[in-house]
Amino acid sequence: QVHLVESGGGLVQAGGPLRLTCAASGIIFSIGTMGWYRQAPGQQRELVAQITSGGSTNYADSVKGRFTISRDNTKNTMYLQMNSLKPEDTAVYYCYADIRTYGLPYTDYWGQGTQVTVSS
Repeated sequence: QVHLVESGGGLVQAGGPLRLTCAASGIIFSIGTMGWYRQAPGQQRELVAQITSGGSTNYADSVKGRFTISRDNTKNTMYLQMNSLKPEDTAVYYCYADIRTYGLPYTDYWGQGTQVTVSS
């Protein structure tokens, strides 16, 4: 069984940084694209950033230049460095990963979410 666990959320003042971590565990043969989504109250879940197994990245326009996504394939772990945070970044952040595990093709797995709150 595969699990994704996020950590690093919390309360931060506007302009400050936070670093989110997403760790995958279980029987993992390989991991394809990984990424972060977020969902603010009353809003739809939106893509924040994603990174392929080869390191290519893609960002939402609203976070370009402020957020950096990275991954450590040796640790099955992904990071989201968030700088210059704004109150509008407040949301629950979810990580996902496209993982191939025993007996299954590549399948999307999701973490439980971590709250990020940015105060003005």
